Amino acid sequence: MFDTMTMTKAVGGLCGMFLIFLMGNWAAETIYHVGGSGHGDDHHQAYVIDTGEDDGHGEAEAEEVVDYAAIMAAADASKGEKVFKPCAACHIVGAFGKGSVGPKLDGVVGRKVGSVDGFGYSGKLVAVAETWTAEELIKFLENPKGYAPGTKMNYKGIRKIEDRANLIAWLDSLDG
Repeated sequence: MFDTMTMTKAVGGLCGMFLIFLMGNWAAETIYHVGGSGHGDDHHQAYVIDTGEDDGHGEAEAEEVVDYAAIMAAADASKGEKVFKPCAACHIVGAFGKGSVGPKLDGVVGRKVGSVDGFGYSGKLVAVAETWTAEELIKFLENPKGYAPGTKMNYKGIRKIEDRANLIAWLDSLDG
């Protein structure tokens, strides 16, 4: 059995070892830190080895041009209903979904942004677009918080553009 003094020394040794580890980590981060979290972001590499490839630094990257009309033309509304299933936790379409959190999505395609009566829209959602066109919905559904910072919508988005287009086609098919 350990007596109190031996136990105190063992715990103190472990705490001291942990403190030395943390101080070493801090010192290494301070010495070898290269950008990323606000410290030293203005530093550049001292020596760059030319590999013959263009790394894109110093040039504005060209934005990818997306043909939304072609994507929507290829959309399959029947597949969109499956994509809607996670959305049904917060939104209602017709009689489908619980819809206690988000606005009703009947007629969303072509509707003015932020126009559902009685729903308190959050963030800058109403400032991002005038009307929910297919193009605007595709952009929003990819990353809601990135598209409209400050929105309370806690959905990370739909990764595949085809799935977003299918969902929008399905929602649009319910209007008629």
